[in-house]
Amino acid sequence: MGFLLFKQPLSITGFIGLIALTGVVVNNAIVMVSYANILIRRGRDKFSAIIEASTRRLRPILMTTLTTSFGVLPLAIIKQQGSEFWSALGVAIFGGLNFSLITTLFVVPVIYTYLTANEKK
Repeated sequence: MGFLLFKQPLSITGFIGLIALTGVVVNNAIVMVSYANILIRRGRDKFSAIIEASTRRLRPILMTTLTTSFGVLPLAIIKQQGSEFWSALGVAIFGGLNFSLITTLFVVPVIYTYLTANEKK
């Protein structure tokens, strides 16, 4: 998504950015699902546990996404000689984090609900 937005080709440093991005995105989703599981074990029904886990994790996920996105934004938009090597890294992280924000907050809870639909307490 970021490569289309910034009109840049994918390069080796872009792939490195995608690998680094994967760790942050997966960590956000794991912490949210783990907290939902804790709430379910404490006696909450699944739907309210997912809603509370999503709302409780909203601020940390937003803070992580915004600080990292704004941190790599200069790397992504700078257009000086020699910057094209590292620019792809910034583009990958910036675009991926912003896309994963939506995915983590909306898609992960839905997938979690469907995957655990047949489980009993």
